[in-house]
Amino acid sequence: MTRATRFRRSSSAWDALVSLGLGCFSAPSFSLFATVLTGWVLAPGRRTVTAMICAGDPEGRRAHDAYHRFFRAARWSTNALWKVLVLHMVGVLCPQGEVLLDCDDTLYKKSGRKIDGAGIFRDAVRSTRSKVVYATGLNLVVVTLRVSPPWGGMPIGVPVGVRLHRKGGPTTTDLATEIIAELASWLPDRSFSLCADGAYATLAGRGLPRTTLTSRMRRDAALYEAPPPRTGKRGRPRMRGARLKTPQVMAEGLTNDTFSAATVEWRGRTKDLLVWSRPVLWYSVDKVNLVLLVIVRDPQGVMHDDFFFTTDLNAVPGDVASRYAGRWSIECVNREVKQCLGAEDPQCWKRQGPERAASLSLWLYAAIWTWYIPTFGTATSWIPRPWYPKKATPSFLDALASLRRVLWAERITPVSPSEALPQEILDGLLDALATAA
Repeated sequence: MTRATRFRRSSSAWDALVSLGLGCFSAPSFSLFATVLTGWVLAPGRRTVTAMICAGDPEGRRAHDAYHRFFRAARWSTNALWKVLVLHMVGVLCPQGEVLLDCDDTLYKKSGRKIDGAGIFRDAVRSTRSKVVYATGLNLVVVTLRVSPPWGGMPIGVPVGVRLHRKGGPTTTDLATEIIAELASWLPDRSFSLCADGAYATLAGRGLPRTTLTSRMRRDAALYEAPPPRTGKRGRPRMRGARLKTPQVMAEGLTNDTFSAATVEWRGRTKDLLVWSRPVLWYSVDKVNLVLLVIVRDPQGVMHDDFFFTTDLNAVPGDVASRYAGRWSIECVNREVKQCLGAEDPQCWKRQGPERAASLSLWLYAAIWTWYIPTFGTATSWIPRPWYPKKATPSFLDALASLRRVLWAERITPVSPSEALPQEILDGLLDALATAA
């Protein structure tokens, strides 16, 4: 199949994906929804609502304030929109086996006198160990599905749920618990493996349905043996056993001979590392159940020892390290949705506008990958560049450019003259429009 033929056939696949939202909107609102998605993809420069209107509705079929009301006050639910996409996405990208999830929070920086839902939060991108930087914006808790792409390499994160963290409201851990519980209700026959950084370690004690957690453990964590069996004497039974050394002190007392060799998946590559594990009770995180402590050591001594834990006591230590290393895919999601889709650009200030715009940017990111992966697979969809002679795998920008090409082809063909344009000219024009941003 030629590249041009593949692009023509992919148009119907995108239309089918957008039509998943039919049941989430009224007929007028669905028309606005489809136009907003088209404008968001095609708009060059900043993705303000006005820019989306210019790119998606250049004829002005609807009044411009209808699009602003769509974000601010229209009657539709982001949860319902996420549900239809997640059910389709999991069936296409992860049809069987355990569902791998990652969780993190990110800041969508916003400026303005009054933005509903915004607050002052730590900016993880600009903060360092010695200096904490704060910024105004929306603090979003995001859960992504980790997908192994058909072309291999680093796994891809595809958003499956988002919640807005408001000052004085539920904590980020509470919101993550809500998302996982919601996913479990949508997928009642599936089990989940969740990976999150140390800020979400307390999820281990939340009783997440059919979910195991892998996270980072503090170096100075207070660890204990399992509580001893009841003696039959009167009184409250002991809740924890003898106090253990902290993970840092444990690691200092271990020689390399006491570790086991493991090959760890490391962001699309493999690394030979050393691992050691034992069950412990991390009482401040989960007062009842043991967790598996995993210490990872670099045999070359270049990297510091790392400390992880999982609620799956039967897990292979090397797999625990691989699972946590794959969490980097959610960091790529947070970067690409802001840099490539302009998620911080929509100028929505009031009522549900800011939250809906942020959620829709992540929904669109997930929809693009859900469309691109089964449509193109391992086929080359990007324009060859002489400065990338060894490029072998697509990026999100390549997926976005492929969708732009499809959408521009739908617009150009109907307004073309009766005599068809030469294919070479049409392909060159579409390639130029696809890479314009």
